[in-house]
Amino acid sequence: MKDSQPSESEYVIELRNVQFRWSTDAPPTIDIEHLTVSAGEHLFIKGPSGCGKSTLLALLTGINTCQSGSLSVLGQELSALQSRQRDRFRADHIGYIFQQFNLLPYLSVIDNVVLPCHFSAQRRDHIAGSLQDKARQLLTGLQLPEHLLNQPVVELSIGQQQRVAAARALIGSPQLIIADEPTSALDYDNRSAFIQLLMEEADQVNATLVFVSHDPTLESMFNRSISLPQLNRVGN
Repeated sequence: MKDSQPSESEYVIELRNVQFRWSTDAPPTIDIEHLTVSAGEHLFIKGPSGCGKSTLLALLTGINTCQSGSLSVLGQELSALQSRQRDRFRADHIGYIFQQFNLLPYLSVIDNVVLPCHFSAQRRDHIAGSLQDKARQLLTGLQLPEHLLNQPVVELSIGQQQRVAAARALIGSPQLIIADEPTSALDYDNRSAFIQLLMEEADQVNATLVFVSHDPTLESMFNRSISLPQLNRVGN
């Protein structure tokens, strides 16, 4: 079975009549008539806790699949792929900053950051030179102190772990960067540096950034913002 490659498409992301529910007798958590995101766009998705923001991101990354409708990412209809193919597609094309980080506690900071390039030759090939040097560059840009880079990641604070998770998502220049509440543990200065680096790294390779947060003060930094409760037909 061939690994799936993205095809030519007008949009990086396109949803049409997408529904997702956690059980057959439950109301839909996601019910979106139409949503598109263009290449290179920085999109801010806002909404209160519990409105389905993380569920939407799980659909965009192929962790879950919609029960009805069409959801295309980089020209690939995700529901047409088997689970293993979706895992490969995500590894090659998507950098995901998870809300709970999902770092490997027994690895060092550097080893956590370079991990995606061990799973994806495509992302490894995007890096000229040493993986470790690129990891250090990203971590320095996120203002993580040099003396922490070879420490076990469990020895870092929550805010420092959040920056490691961001560097891991950015390494290898993925075409789509998904960020789920990535600044919740950062103070104002580190939050600004964090978002600036995300955008700079995305712009360098014309990657698309989808950033989810319930913090409205970040909204003005993005090209476009949408309110998930208003977009979602659930309860409307």
